[in-house]
Amino acid sequence: MARQNANGKQIALTIATCWWLSMACPQAEEGGAPSAPPMSPPCDVPGSDIAAPASLPNVVAALQNGGQEKVRILAIGSSSTLGNGASSREKSYPSQLESILEHTLKGVDVVIVNRGIAGEVAETTAERIRNEVALRKPDLVLWQLGTNDALARIPLPEFEEIVRSTIRWLKDNQIDVVLVGVQYTTRLVRDANYAAIRDSLQKIAAEEKILYVRRYDAMRFIAQRRASLQLMASDNFHLNDLGYHCMAEHVAHALIVSLFAKRARPVQN
Repeated sequence: MARQNANGKQIALTIATCWWLSMACPQAEEGGAPSAPPMSPPCDVPGSDIAAPASLPNVVAALQNGGQEKVRILAIGSSSTLGNGASSREKSYPSQLESILEHTLKGVDVVIVNRGIAGEVAETTAERIRNEVALRKPDLVLWQLGTNDALARIPLPEFEEIVRSTIRWLKDNQIDVVLVGVQYTTRLVRDANYAAIRDSLQKIAAEEKILYVRRYDAMRFIAQRRASLQLMASDNFHLNDLGYHCMAEHVAHALIVSLFAKRARPVQN
């Protein structure tokens, strides 16, 4: 069994290396490189509504590091990271994401540290990111943001400057960053400021060439196509256990597609 896991991991890393170097890759043996984890029926969304693949060079480097079988991820943000509305901390999206990734990345120990704080805006989170990076030394930061900034009416230029400067600081420190976008809720579909923050995140991610998980678009797809499903908590703002499970599946899909696509595709609007 140990030999099978090692072989499977080696094939997966070969595919990842081929993609990162833009090389032509051989077909993986059956059970080798992981495909994007299948989404459960309630959460199934077209991949184009989740994310466009983007490079994750530091995660790839961690996987290629001989003898290292661990990927360290810092999940940071506000209540959607903390897990408000879930029945327990184990039902938060980072906890569920860790399980999905470990099941997909055979032989790799995925360690996700959850540092969500309810009500936080991007400026405050950006300050915490620097401290958490020093303590945790992650390969990847999952930054869920935007909802509270929109509700607090943070000026758009100020918001964009904070997000861009933090992304560039993380890049300078050889840490990948993935932006996880705003919550979808019928309460805010006509809020122009909310839409501006949502669109701003997509623009920033495209210009900075990083992975952006379109949480709003994915959850809107489910709400419109499967209206009988209940993904929201009783406040119609935070997610429930199923909603967080879908969020975890969508983030996992975006990460795996980006890690193991043979060639990177440009981030698109």
